Amino acid sequence: MNDALYNYTYSILRYVHDITTGEFVNVGVAIFSANAKFSGIKCRATAGRLHKTFPTVNSKLLTKKLRHLQNDFDEYGERISSQFNFEKFENVLDIARNVLPNDDSSLQWSSIGSGRTANPNNELSKLYDRLVALYDEDQPKEHRHDEDVWRDFRRDLEEKNLLKYFKEKVITVKDDELEFRHAWKNGQWHCIQPISFDLSTSGNIKDKAHKWLGQMTSLESGNEKFKLYLLLGKPQDKSLEDAFNKAWSILEKIPGEKMLFKEQESNQLLNVLNDEIQEHSLN
Repeated sequence: MNDALYNYTYSILRYVHDITTGEFVNVGVAIFSANAKFSGIKCRATAGRLHKTFPTVNSKLLTKKLRHLQNDFDEYGERISSQFNFEKFENVLDIARNVLPNDDSSLQWSSIGSGRTANPNNELSKLYDRLVALYDEDQPKEHRHDEDVWRDFRRDLEEKNLLKYFKEKVITVKDDELEFRHAWKNGQWHCIQPISFDLSTSGNIKDKAHKWLGQMTSLESGNEKFKLYLLLGKPQDKSLEDAFNKAWSILEKIPGEKMLFKEQESNQLLNVLNDEIQEHSLN
């Protein structure tokens, strides 16, 4: 982002526990800026405070709904970004209600707020901290998911005007298939896969690495070759860093063309993709 100030609108996503009494807790926030060509949402990944406030809430189901909603919102934003259709939307609710329409469900959008910022992505985090997570200091730190790793990198692709080149690709072999949600083609397919290892135990980290090794090894038998770019999120728990290093070693055994990057090295991945896409565009 440059130093220009962008107008934005935002809406808070609320979990309304009882429609009759109107009791609610903020569970997310969405933001939209047409002139910055930016849309984004951040939702709760856990339901600790919700369960404390409303003991009868189905925490597992609600967090699953929020994750799906966040993915749907991001996918909708990617679609309008690739089609250069930001200008047809007046405010954040024009996007939000396409993803979650107004109805009698427990998830509801608030009225619109607005502001100006030099960086809508940073502003989204600030809004979330102020409007959603303000009273969560006593809650354990939320684990980051694959979607969180991708979401941060997606912002970088948007700023470089590279997101429009990516689309979904399914790699199929005789008895297996795997969908990559972020891929582009230059002679062969280039597939980005974010993987978060921000898990609770070393065993879980190891199991996830072996799962990906198995899936990718299975695809090696196919005729369609592709290059894989893995963007790996480290665990927040420093005691699990050795487990992460072992997971890295496991993933290095994946056959075929591949490149591995830590999430902190996302700029390196961005530069690799930018160079390859620009070179392809010149040919």
